[in-house]
Amino acid sequence: MSALEPSPLALEREGAVMRLVLDRPRTGNSISLALAQALMKAAIDCDEDDGIRCVLLTGRGRMFCAGGDVTEFAAAGDGIGAHLKQVTACLHVAVTRFLHMAKPLVVAVNGPAAGAGFSLAMAGDIVLATPEARFIAAYGTLGYTPDGGLSWMLPRLVGMRRAQEILLTNRTVGGEEAVAMGLATRLVPGPELDAAAMAQARELAAAATGAIGRTRGLLGRALDSALEVHLEAEAQCIAASGRTAHGREGVAAFLDKRPAHFT
Repeated sequence: MSALEPSPLALEREGAVMRLVLDRPRTGNSISLALAQALMKAAIDCDEDDGIRCVLLTGRGRMFCAGGDVTEFAAAGDGIGAHLKQVTACLHVAVTRFLHMAKPLVVAVNGPAAGAGFSLAMAGDIVLATPEARFIAAYGTLGYTPDGGLSWMLPRLVGMRRAQEILLTNRTVGGEEAVAMGLATRLVPGPELDAAAMAQARELAAAATGAIGRTRGLLGRALDSALEVHLEAEAQCIAASGRTAHGREGVAAFLDKRPAHFT
């Protein structure tokens, strides 16, 4: 991306909330190499900035994200393998940072989420979707396979049988079914989505973010850990939480019968 080209990712800071907006509406916010690079940088920056306590991800226009930029795929010609490795190298760093950063991720799905856009949506801790939102893997229509962690996240979210159907048949999952299935947290009317997502992000940013980060880590390891290993991890995390200023404030507020202030 040259200095004259607009950024494919808009960064909008509001207090402790960083709002990331996929900003290629003319292409359905498809993921070009430049957007993948921008997502990687933004994810790392959000992870490193202690002043950011919650990240909100959404898309500009009528789509959340159409997946990979197929026009770029075609332009790559015989170099498509190298191009896809570049895109996924950046995208996968972004997804990894979003999943492992010590702060929550809210995703506002404002429209169709396809391919890698589906993957980005599934990385959220809280996923708000409009009734018009649609989730579709779409890889099979190109003769491609999943990326962005979708084949790892889907079985954990909806079970292996449903993941097989979604990925192998490319069927579309509507907003209401996505909530019932566990792909989305709840439905929000389209005109209310931005406000609802920001309200959720502010609420999480005001919470005990250290404890949220440790809880995210526990949940991320839950399906891959033996019970005794996981119980030890829980013991270590709750002990660490109790030693923090947030932990002390939470206990004091409970005993004083007042709201906690997790500054």
